[in-house]
Amino acid sequence: MAEEHTMVRYSELSDEQKKELLFTDEERRQLDEAQDMPIVYDEDSPAVTPEMALRFYRANSGRRVIG
Repeated sequence: MAEEHTMVRYSELSDEQKKELLFTDEERRQLDEAQDMPIVYDEDSPAVTPEMALRFYRANSGRRVIG
């Protein structure tokens, strides 16, 4: 049987549960290193060209865009 997931407020979590949500020192180090790495595009994830960008559309087009 599949495990059921429900939304829980952060304020309702125990201190132990909150602690489990924190990044470890190693995870934090990896995130910091990844932030400084350049984005590498390849055939599986190519850079978006202007022609490709024209095919995108806003999911919430009723929202005003500033700029």
